[in-house]
Amino acid sequence: MPILRLDRFISNNTEYSRSQIKDLIKHNRVLVDNVVVKKSDIKVDTERSNILVDGKTISEFGLRYYMMYKPSGVVCSTDDSKSTTVIDLLPENLKDKNLFPAGRLDKDSEGFVLLTNDGDFSHKILSAKNHVAKYYIVRLARPFQADYIEKFSKGIELSNGEVCLPSRVIQWEGSQYYAVIELYEGKYHQIKRMFASVGNHVEYLFRFQIGNLALNQNLTKGSVLEVLHKELPEILKNTDTKFFEKDFQTKISSFITNIEL
Repeated sequence: MPILRLDRFISNNTEYSRSQIKDLIKHNRVLVDNVVVKKSDIKVDTERSNILVDGKTISEFGLRYYMMYKPSGVVCSTDDSKSTTVIDLLPENLKDKNLFPAGRLDKDSEGFVLLTNDGDFSHKILSAKNHVAKYYIVRLARPFQADYIEKFSKGIELSNGEVCLPSRVIQWEGSQYYAVIELYEGKYHQIKRMFASVGNHVEYLFRFQIGNLALNQNLTKGSVLEVLHKELPEILKNTDTKFFEKDFQTKISSFITNIEL
């Protein structure tokens, strides 16, 4: 691990600017190996040194989580030579924070994408065995059929013979062309392929919630909002009992009103 200037290391791993770091040091709020630091340009062993800023270790600052409202036409990748990526949409001050999308959302789909530099947390979200639900609103080309509910609950067989995990789907009460689906996995183009298997076509797809954390409706397309550490348990929370509740339907209605009818 490289030896770095203290202010550079703190700046790379927290939201503090260089000038803010100097002020923190001036007021004795930065410690290296339990010793109060007096200069911001000292060199530190970033692997072995114990660095505290306002009583927090750098690791506490270093793990970041952001919700993004991904627009259509943007790919969930850290690098793509042909298309705009979710990383390209980040503000400049976040582009060097080693963020990556925790899971994917199709290029022509929109909605909630979680960006993080926490590989362990990303794995928890994506692993089907952890039972973290993802919720989507879809607009269909043909009316929703009542038998979709049972077919999805048994596990849809895709055109290539692959069988999906059981999932829940409901018709949105406001339109026969809108449905809401709950998934616990993320196969390639899965929702589109599932509806194709029952003779329908997805015209529009919008992910509005992961676990029990919904996309902030004040976000505009392409913008991000930090997810606080205290909000992370909401993402991992089991939401089985809430799918058909009235307040969930109200939330769905609110999102559909804000997208395109």
